[in-house]
Amino acid sequence: MILVNYMFMCLIFGTTFLAIKIGIDEGLSPFFSAGVRFFIAGLLLFLYMVMKGKARMRLFFQKEMFITSVGLTFGTFAPLYWAEQFVTSGIAAVLSATSPILIILFQTIFFKKKENLKVFIGCLVGIIGVMILLLPNFVIKISSMWFIGCCMILVSAMFYALGTIYTKHVVQKYKHASPIALNATQMMHGGILLFILSLFTENIDNNQISSSSIISLVYLIIFGSIAGHSLYYWLVSKTNSIFPSTWLYISPLIAVILGVFLYSEYFSWITGLGALTIMLGIILINFDTLLTLVGKRSSSPRES
Repeated sequence: MILVNYMFMCLIFGTTFLAIKIGIDEGLSPFFSAGVRFFIAGLLLFLYMVMKGKARMRLFFQKEMFITSVGLTFGTFAPLYWAEQFVTSGIAAVLSATSPILIILFQTIFFKKKENLKVFIGCLVGIIGVMILLLPNFVIKISSMWFIGCCMILVSAMFYALGTIYTKHVVQKYKHASPIALNATQMMHGGILLFILSLFTENIDNNQISSSSIISLVYLIIFGSIAGHSLYYWLVSKTNSIFPSTWLYISPLIAVILGVFLYSEYFSWITGLGALTIMLGIILINFDTLLTLVGKRSSSPRES
């Protein structure tokens, strides 16, 4: 079940970078559209969980939910949405893939948690794969806004890494609460923060509504947030902080391929080499986790 949900999450998140790009290019304000996405997705999920008796209204007022939202939603997606005005969806996905190595660095520096050598080597291999994927894009004329956009995506990756680490703490503290309810609550907080940022930085009246922008927003709400982020939160609760975050190594390939075929973004044969390198890094990072999952599957009783 863990591996199946992981694959679904990777597929969903691999498409969200392009969906964000389409919405912004069609005239949606970055911060406002991100706020709409996460607040509506969180509200729908939270109301559903309350109706099912799996969440209480007081969960919304817990400070841990607000702190989580600063990392996983506001701090991650405010820079990312802004940056996709200037960089391709493929580049955004590739640069976001620095999050797993940042998680390991932060856990080592701030929490004195030691990882085995395979994890470090795997992260380095993954980063090399990401750099290989990135190389063809340097043939494109680089502008100052493109460079700033890339830096903002790296800031987004830092928030994502810190938010993921903190999420593990929140899941353990609220172990009797559903991970889906916890995710829904933090998305609502993040959506509100994005609305506030939009209020001070954007003219909402300038939003251009089209069929493409509406489809993009609905897709991000239903699949990107309700489905994808719930799977991510669930995987963090069932495994560790690193394993779920490695979707960021798989999604660049998905995002690049979709960007090429659906949005005419730049492509090179080097993408294949980068993808293989990334996959090797993922296997090394998750080697022990994969062995554990395979061991559990083989030791479980088979149905007759």
